[in-house]
Amino acid sequence: MGAVLRVFNRVLLGLAGLLLLALGAAVLVGALDLPRHWDFSLPSAWPFQGPDDVLLTAADRRRWRHRQWWWPVVIGALAVLVLAGLWWLLGQVRRRRPREVVLPAVDDPVVVVRGRAVEETVAAEAEALDGVERAAVVLVGRRGAPGVRAVLVLSPGAVPEVVLRRFAVEVLEGARTSLGLGRLPAEVRLRGVRHRAERVG
Repeated sequence: MGAVLRVFNRVLLGLAGLLLLALGAAVLVGALDLPRHWDFSLPSAWPFQGPDDVLLTAADRRRWRHRQWWWPVVIGALAVLVLAGLWWLLGQVRRRRPREVVLPAVDDPVVVVRGRAVEETVAAEAEALDGVERAAVVLVGRRGAPGVRAVLVLSPGAVPEVVLRRFAVEVLEGARTSLGLGRLPAEVRLRGVRHRAERVG
């Protein structure tokens, strides 16, 4: 689902960008009356021929009003656009956090571990590393193939490369081995501790 959503986001943003670019170019060329100033002609299908043109003329706005299907179609199309926008927005803000992790097993019964317990364990082990002031860890993905998102707040003087390497080798690899997973992808963000400014002298 995450990969599909990323592809959908890219396609949607690309199409929206192309549409806005084309519309902006059409409006700019017509509003600035560039064909007259630069002595070139526009195609007959160009929506804006000059600065006095509008997107929809009065005749265009009244053309379909007498049709009984006009308002239901307009309202239905707007409703679909609103619902699609809400679905897309919820997909951006929602984070899939598996409540449990299914451990690989050859025979039944299936063994599961609480997702919150895994998060707390990984965070505690991360905070035990030298150079880590605080750690926040959440699980993402599916319960059979989880991933990790971690934010590590570094102590003053900590070397980010060293902390990141130790977190990957000692914490993530240990968690992957304990859970019996083939892989445990992770996204790690490093932040520094913010201190209040001190006045000297």
